[in-house]
Amino acid sequence: MVMATTIHSALQQFRSNLEITDLQETTVSTRQQSVRAAVARDLAVLDSFLTGSYSRNTLIAPLKDADIDIFVILDPQYYWHYNGQNGGQRGLLDLVKSVLRKTYPSTPDISRNGQAVTIRFTDFDVDVVPGFNREGGGYLIPNTIGQTWIETDPKKHVVIMADSNRWHEGNLVPLVKMLKGWNRSKGSFFQSFHLEVMALYVLTNVRISDFPSGLRYVFDKCREYVTQKNLDPAGYGGDVASYINTQVKIKEAANRFQAALEKALQAEDHARRGYVTSAFDAWRALLGDYFPAYG
Repeated sequence: MVMATTIHSALQQFRSNLEITDLQETTVSTRQQSVRAAVARDLAVLDSFLTGSYSRNTLIAPLKDADIDIFVILDPQYYWHYNGQNGGQRGLLDLVKSVLRKTYPSTPDISRNGQAVTIRFTDFDVDVVPGFNREGGGYLIPNTIGQTWIETDPKKHVVIMADSNRWHEGNLVPLVKMLKGWNRSKGSFFQSFHLEVMALYVLTNVRISDFPSGLRYVFDKCREYVTQKNLDPAGYGGDVASYINTQVKIKEAANRFQAALEKALQAEDHARRGYVTSAFDAWRALLGDYFPAYG
């Protein structure tokens, strides 16, 4: 491995360190096909596809800390059966859970988890999200917290991220991964998709000239943006920041971006003055151990 001696080379190494391996890619591909087949064996499935950060190319290593999301479109008969009756949204997820248990009887943890059924394999988790085609486009997915249906469109999320990444000449996706690396190193306060939405919004029509200034710019602008509603970019009106639902949490979210901004400014200042080792130390303190040490 080439040792990093400049901030540019260090950020490129950081970018590489956040990628999963080709072997892991193969494992993910095989596993997700098996899970989709398991659901289709017992339920009437109209369509199924990968969603989440894996499908948007924003998944970061290590894979053991990641979720692979599978979206399963079911026949509307299940919607009518569980809409307001038979256990509602929880009943629907329990049905999917029982179906998966038939194929994975020895898997220690298969649980209902918000809007998905989570299978905790030894190497990574798989989230299975059941949904239904929505009249007028998009999909309805169950929300067991509050027993409601959420309107969304994960396919549109993939297109939005890909289009925006092209506009940013390929720099948006790696910047988002770096933001996720920062978030993980600080306890994963922010949900992964929420970080993506914030980055998409604050960088609209703003060119990423380099990663240090890009990170600093996002930290700066998100201090205010995170205190507002952060709408689902698919256009269905949902607030992807709804989990930050108290004034205490909102203040903490803003403070986390403030602290990150201050550390990024410090790192940039060290680099500008030629204090390369100090700049490395500052970026590593901000972004975590996946950022390489100097030399």
